[in-house]
Amino acid sequence: MVTGKKTVVGHAVTSAILSILGLLWLLPILWTLLQSLRPYGEVLRYGSFSWPKVLNFHNYYVALVQSEMWRYFLNSVEVTVPAVILTLFLASMVAFVVSRYSFKFNIPLLMLFTAANLLPPQLVFIPLYRMYLAIPVPSFINDNGVLYDTQLGLILIHVAFQMGFATFVLSNYMKTIPKEISESAVVDGATVWVHYSKVMLPLLRPALASLGVLLTTWIYNDFFWSVALLKTGNKRPITAALSNLQGEFFKDYNLLAAGAALAFIPTLIVFFVLRRQFVAGLTLGSTKG
Repeated sequence: MVTGKKTVVGHAVTSAILSILGLLWLLPILWTLLQSLRPYGEVLRYGSFSWPKVLNFHNYYVALVQSEMWRYFLNSVEVTVPAVILTLFLASMVAFVVSRYSFKFNIPLLMLFTAANLLPPQLVFIPLYRMYLAIPVPSFINDNGVLYDTQLGLILIHVAFQMGFATFVLSNYMKTIPKEISESAVVDGATVWVHYSKVMLPLLRPALASLGVLLTTWIYNDFFWSVALLKTGNKRPITAALSNLQGEFFKDYNLLAAGAALAFIPTLIVFFVLRRQFVAGLTLGSTKG
């Protein structure tokens, strides 16, 4: 009985601590949403911590319509969607090779892809910047004729940096699939491409879904590469375009809060709609067959 009471008390304490931490995590988001609904004049007169007297969506109208934030949201979609699809496609191919075929360099190859994730972006920024200025592209992609200041360059850097994690996760997940399935496909005369596309790829759907949700969130929320590799403001995604909402001599923090809400609301929607994939993604590839 004593042990049972201790267990109940322990669960209650754990729940209370997690609830407090959850509220602390939600507090900045709720505060941002509240400030985004308040007029700038009211906050300027009574202060940010005063009780709100007027709540409306005027700041959202200014940010979304007058400041044309919807254009930058489309830029984010144009970068995120192809980057996620290309990363999952290439990573699944590499994971298929290193997990289903034994050769001398399969383990070092997997370690190489994983080690790339350990490099901080600031470390490779300068050489990468010089490379982007030297790599030529057709004029219909960039009038300057180089990869720098193009959304294609932003997509490629996201693919390069996310490939390591995606390959590591998918290879570990693929190891949990019985090898007898691959052996049966080989015995039936399946080529390497048929083995990958018709046999293994359908079995990777749960892993690809979970990983796709995680990659979408990470790439969509990127700020560093958006600022470092894009100098034209109209090409930047929404996370890097929030600076357009601030004036030259003053900052309307309520308008910035509305812009920030417009930026993070899509990721919150993705999280709540696909939260099961998020939870599955936390433990994806943690077991070995």
